[in-house]
Amino acid sequence: MKVLANDGIAQSGVTELESAGFEVILTTVAQNQLVDYINKNEITVLLVRSATKVRTDIIDGCPTLKIIGRGGVGMDNIDVDYARSKGIKVINTPAASSHSVAELVFAHMYGMARFLHNANREMPLEGDSNFKGLKKAFGKGVELKGKTLGVIGIGRIGQATAKIALGAGMKVVAYDPYIKNVNLELDFFDGQTVEFDIDTISKENVLKQADFLTLHVPAQEEYVIDKTEFDQMKDGVIIVNAARGGVINEVALINAIESGKVSQAALDVFEKEPTPEIQLLMNPNLSLSPHIGAATSEAQDRIGSELAGQIISILN
Repeated sequence: MKVLANDGIAQSGVTELESAGFEVILTTVAQNQLVDYINKNEITVLLVRSATKVRTDIIDGCPTLKIIGRGGVGMDNIDVDYARSKGIKVINTPAASSHSVAELVFAHMYGMARFLHNANREMPLEGDSNFKGLKKAFGKGVELKGKTLGVIGIGRIGQATAKIALGAGMKVVAYDPYIKNVNLELDFFDGQTVEFDIDTISKENVLKQADFLTLHVPAQEEYVIDKTEFDQMKDGVIIVNAARGGVINEVALINAIESGKVSQAALDVFEKEPTPEIQLLMNPNLSLSPHIGAATSEAQDRIGSELAGQIISILN
């Protein structure tokens, strides 16, 4: 049986699949050529990440497909219900990248708290001629310890992010319409563990309390954070979106930054990927990254192994 990893897969997954007798194809096939390629090569399993879209044309046009796999959490690029209605298994890796995304959230938070994203831009330009001026401009940072982190969406990634916050000495408040309580276990290098119980509260209360705010929600039809939500926040809040483009109204975000309601924000995802609005790219109060939340070697190894294990279990 053949597996087409159209957006790539870590060597860990390739090795496990090949050891189980599968042929793994790492060719990247253009979207408009996928149906012909899958049929010509009698592909049994199609693996994608975020680039390849698996819509009804592929599902209806490729009778050899038995499994569609998404290397990651969100599956908004796959017509999941339709595929399953046609008898195709749809799998993903919901736990594999949680910690990697959480670490990126804190990379942005720590960077913004100390203006590192600005300093790294300005030091190469003015470090030798305006050292004291830059020191004054970027010398008014804040600590995360003792601050309140608001988590919108306390699923796997939200919980991983909350664990880092607790370890950093932050208070965590969370909102999730589907989860009432979570028990978080922090594991330390020497085998010790500490447990925290967090009861979720209303979205409005999270927004009112948060010094830092992070979003971990799926793509949806309406904005999760819009002008109404910005108005409920503390003045000077710092926000990170490493979830999905379109959960924050980017126009409202820029307005909130200009008014001082939001002091800084970080975006790893955008409404218009892969061509974000220039107003975002040029804004000095934004810390930006190109949708790399799950892009660590460790996460990709876990994703590859998890996909391989599911495929082997289903087909062997």
